Amino acid sequence: MERPAVSRRAVLGAGALAALGMSGLSGCGPMMNTGGLRADGTVRVSHYLTPSYTDLEPSIAQFAKNVDARLGEGTVDVYGAGTLLNSEQTVTGLLRAVADVAMQTSSYVSTSFPILGAIELPFSGADYPTLREAMSPGSDLRKTFNVEFAKKGIMSVGTIMCPTEWIYTVNRPVTRPEDVRGLRIRVSGHVEGAMLKALGAAPVALSSAEVYEALERGTVDGMVSYPGTVVSRSLQEVLRYATIGHFGAYTYDTYVNLDWFNRIPREVREAVHDSGRVFSVDGTKLAKDVQDDEYMPVFENSGIELIELDKSQTRQFRNATKWVEEWWENKVGDDELATRALKQARNP
Repeated sequence: MERPAVSRRAVLGAGALAALGMSGLSGCGPMMNTGGLRADGTVRVSHYLTPSYTDLEPSIAQFAKNVDARLGEGTVDVYGAGTLLNSEQTVTGLLRAVADVAMQTSSYVSTSFPILGAIELPFSGADYPTLREAMSPGSDLRKTFNVEFAKKGIMSVGTIMCPTEWIYTVNRPVTRPEDVRGLRIRVSGHVEGAMLKALGAAPVALSSAEVYEALERGTVDGMVSYPGTVVSRSLQEVLRYATIGHFGAYTYDTYVNLDWFNRIPREVREAVHDSGRVFSVDGTKLAKDVQDDEYMPVFENSGIELIELDKSQTRQFRNATKWVEEWWENKVGDDELATRALKQARNP
């Protein structure tokens, strides 16, 4: 069941908010029984997307339906649109058992898990179809990621590979690296921020809900995102240019509290795991289909000028952002791990 209209304060009350202040990061959380489920027998799911994300939000609903189909209607208790945890609270809330399952964009957690940069790097040498295969269920790269996630107590059971990111601007078209220099550009992750610094721009961290007003007021000059954020937030109303290029990429993941996952009954684990696989396969297909069939017509009818980079222009951006890969490897702090992850991303 979905609870998008309830405020976070009303939903959590004293109990769940207190959980965010607990010193422990694992073990039995609030309202847990000894079998690992909530006292009322539910699986609590949190996400922060609104229904306007027609490329992603339906996959969340389908995940819940699939679990319910296996375990009984009403087993999954969904708190959407940030009513339980916002994008900055997701991992902490998951670790502290405020939620059992949480959906999160990789760009928001790659600071905690730098290994995710293997699929987020700009002009990385892996195009979208390659990244899509690299993040498919059971892939070597997903296994590599989950080994790193487990060190901090979480696990990914499903991944939607979102279409690649573009640069959008208000007053200046971007056709070469020099065009970005000096601009204030909104980002949602540190890899995007490093890419913009390499181009001489100033990255600005804002939630997607704040971007419309920031663009309208001139607080920022543009943004980096995949097309879904633009259409879902009606940003085509204030943007004038979209430069189509592989300026980054990210995933939308279903994470579970690993301690919780290991304690729940086998049939619950299987239901969550199998639903995560469907989330990955069907969700990735839906995300790309919605971009092609729904979002692109919105762009074409909005008046935004779509700028497609030719091979020479693409080469200029690739050369200008080469530094980001070295920066990322230093963030990972393990040369063998970084090299292996990049190989798995580029040659799945």
